[in-house]
Amino acid sequence: MVLVAAVVVLCRFGVPVEEVGAFAGHVGIGVMLPGMLLWRALGPGGGSLPADMAAGLALGYAVEVLVYIVARAAGVPLAVVVWPVVTIGAFVAVPRLRRHWRGRGVRVPIGWAWAMSGIVGYLLAWTTQQFYRVHGLAWPGNAGPYVDMSYHLALLGEIKHHVPPTFPTVLGERLSYHWFVYAEMAATSWVTGIEPQTLLYRLTALPMLAGVAVLVAAVAWRLTGRPWAGVAAILVTCFVCSPELHQGGLDLFTTRSLFTAWLSPTQNFGALLFAPVVLLLIGFLRSGRGRWVAVSILLLALTGAKATFLPLVLGGLALVAAMSWVVRRRLDRTALIAGGIALACLATAQFVLFGGGSQGMTIAPLDTMRRAWATAAGLTNSEMAGAPLGDLLGLGTLHLACLICVWAGLAGLVAHRAVPFHGGGRWGMLLDPAVLLLLGIGAAGVGAMLVLGHPAASQLYFLEGARPYLSIAAVAGGLALVRTCRRLWPVAGCALVLGTVLAVTVKAVMGPPVPVQPDDLAAIALPYLALGCAAWVVWLALVWWRRPLALVLVALATGYVMPDTATKMVEQLGPPGQFAPTMPEGGMEAARWLRDHSAPDDVVATNGHCRPLRTPYCDSRHYWVSAYSERRVLVEGWAYAESTLSRAPLTDESYLSLGFADPGRLAANDSVFLAPSATNISRLVRTYDVEWLFVEGNAPPLGQFARLRFRSGACAIYQL
Repeated sequence: MVLVAAVVVLCRFGVPVEEVGAFAGHVGIGVMLPGMLLWRALGPGGGSLPADMAAGLALGYAVEVLVYIVARAAGVPLAVVVWPVVTIGAFVAVPRLRRHWRGRGVRVPIGWAWAMSGIVGYLLAWTTQQFYRVHGLAWPGNAGPYVDMSYHLALLGEIKHHVPPTFPTVLGERLSYHWFVYAEMAATSWVTGIEPQTLLYRLTALPMLAGVAVLVAAVAWRLTGRPWAGVAAILVTCFVCSPELHQGGLDLFTTRSLFTAWLSPTQNFGALLFAPVVLLLIGFLRSGRGRWVAVSILLLALTGAKATFLPLVLGGLALVAAMSWVVRRRLDRTALIAGGIALACLATAQFVLFGGGSQGMTIAPLDTMRRAWATAAGLTNSEMAGAPLGDLLGLGTLHLACLICVWAGLAGLVAHRAVPFHGGGRWGMLLDPAVLLLLGIGAAGVGAMLVLGHPAASQLYFLEGARPYLSIAAVAGGLALVRTCRRLWPVAGCALVLGTVLAVTVKAVMGPPVPVQPDDLAAIALPYLALGCAAWVVWLALVWWRRPLALVLVALATGYVMPDTATKMVEQLGPPGQFAPTMPEGGMEAARWLRDHSAPDDVVATNGHCRPLRTPYCDSRHYWVSAYSERRVLVEGWAYAESTLSRAPLTDESYLSLGFADPGRLAANDSVFLAPSATNISRLVRTYDVEWLFVEGNAPPLGQFARLRFRSGACAIYQL
């Protein structure tokens, strides 16, 4: 039913039915089917059909990307179709492999199937409402996309034609960014003939998003042995958010939900590849043995898909090894093997793929808090740099308190009387290596958020990557508490209602409008202190009553998050936001004409550098010329280039206000459009091998020095 709905929605939003069929055939037969067969042959097996399909999708994508990189570098991108043909043929022809077509026959409960279908259906409805409606496939619907979408499209076009890739809008600049998801889309475009924009704006994220949901549920099921724990885990992962006790829609104490899937394809792809790694490691750590081929392939793909997941798994494995040493005086061998593979992949990512570049990420404790305070108090960049340390520590404490409320069920993992899921006696929950793995992943994500800094706050992606696994651990702890304290269910239910009422009341009575005064942290903190006092009173009452504390306090804290969670669930299906138009009429047609009449190695010069928005500086996130032409540009936009982000301060000024790192090149480029002459143009040809000029808007006549080849709307193309 969800699949049929997806087809109807895609056709409604401009995707021809034949392209929907081609994409479904490629993903289903060319990626998921061979990936599922490999998963069953290389992995532990024993999973349900939905879990095997989702894990097979992830493994298939990983193999496809690695094969495409080799094929594209060799100049034969369509050779990527060889691997599914060979794989499926081997599993048909080899008798030992034929049994993997059947799987293990583990059936999911029918209620679980309906519940997960409902969750994936919600994600489809959210996609339709919040993304499809504001991202068209033709002008003017695609004139004002989310700011990063043209950047993603430019990278897709670059990797469709070049491996190893470079930064497409700054000629010759190394690409120090995660780019494997664009390799996957490029492979799909070659095989199916579907336009890159259609893949990015309509198709690619859908199976990945559904796969993540199913795999998170599968991890929770394997951890606890209970299928409904999986449904609860994906609900917590997708929907539960921090209590925001101020007036307004600002997300001060973010928990980073999965609703960035379309806006950040790298995060969506990385989350899909990471989930089966955790699924495998849970089984390996509990059994003490493992088959490492599938884990190695997935971790290798993560190096270029989203390397931020590698420190997370290293954090989880480090906690497993440390606890093994403390309790048993020996290091866990399985954790050491997995950690060695992950560490090798992290080194490969940092020093081979990214060439040692950091993309602006640096050690900057409390940078996240500094940005939250700038939002709460309406500070400028320079004022944000001087935020008092006491205020930042206070905001950090509040943020951690909000995270505790979101994942309050973690208390069940350390509760004195919690009943373990996996042996080990009274402290079995805490000593279960699978639980420790999830806790270590969560601790690494929260720690990175607190310790690292980035000009665009990208340290929050560490928290987003860890969020599903904190949610799974919290659900497992909550289930353990429920099993232990069955007689307290009525009291816990009352505590849940009480927490919800308190959160609504405190926000209405004490919640300050933002921005607050720059010296008034108390206005933000006071509502949270009121809820904290209420929790203290409940704790004292339970001590006096001599009843177990954990379940009731967990229910109370969960009640604190319910109002904002319910509000955001509704808002995700509400009216979408709008983005200012940045591409002129005729821009896409001109760029695609250039793509069709030039060679992939041709170099283009353009006068478009700044987005047409009112800012005190040039917002150089201008990427649509390269995005739609699929050609390298001498200088277009430079905001996300390593040469820019490596110079960007975390505070004082925005990275968007930085000029281009090579003023001489920029001057040579712009002189052609501002004061064209034979000398200026010949310099571009001799020095940079420029062959095409892409003119956006008004410019002096160039016909004396170059041949006009195409004009569309406000754009013109000249050949030198």
